[in-house]
Amino acid sequence: MSVSNLPGGEAAAQLDPVADAAAEEAARKAASKEAADTVLKAFGGVRGMIDMTLPGLVFIVTYNLTHQVSTSAWAALGLSALFVVARLARRETIQHAFSGVFGVALGAWISMKSGKAEDFYLPGLLWNVGYCIALATSALVRWPMIGVMLGPITGEMFTWRKENPGRLAAYTKATWAWVVIMGLKPLVLFPLYFTHNVNLLGWLKVALGIPPLLLAMYVTWQILLKAPPPIKAQLDEEESAN
Repeated sequence: MSVSNLPGGEAAAQLDPVADAAAEEAARKAASKEAADTVLKAFGGVRGMIDMTLPGLVFIVTYNLTHQVSTSAWAALGLSALFVVARLARRETIQHAFSGVFGVALGAWISMKSGKAEDFYLPGLLWNVGYCIALATSALVRWPMIGVMLGPITGEMFTWRKENPGRLAAYTKATWAWVVIMGLKPLVLFPLYFTHNVNLLGWLKVALGIPPLLLAMYVTWQILLKAPPPIKAQLDEEESAN
């Protein structure tokens, strides 16, 4: 008996390809969304952004209250150290908190040595410039930093370089987006640094902390949603056994 003679056979035969295509498209979107959702995790999540922003806020608030560079620097450094202790107590990763402590400690040391409050923000400004240069260089040499950062989290490692050209293009596009968005911060803040206007520099540094980062993450998320799903890296037998 042919399929068409079965009850509903012809309709079922016609629907199967449609259902398969719909399931395949749903799986593709789910895989892309899963990969895109790793963006926030890669950059420390909400806690990571707080760890990076609050010490600068504490510095400028304390400086306005005391007009003491050393007191303000120690207050910011103490808060950064507290973040690290809190993460250790919760057995969380201290990568982002520790990098924050290092940056705050360097800024505190420079500002206390020079006696200039604006020097507290100098390491962060220089880091922003260096970060944008590194991002641009990585995109130019076809090792886009966003792909390098997200590959281990998505499980694709570096398969996107040769096995998934659409994903390489997406990571390259996302990396250039980060160059543009994050490059706006030093363009705005460096001229203020040279005016020695500590208050305006400090408050704008805080204001430009989280919003550009969120925008860059959102743009990356949107780019990856439209990208091909990641191709999971295949471990060799020895690595699998370990």
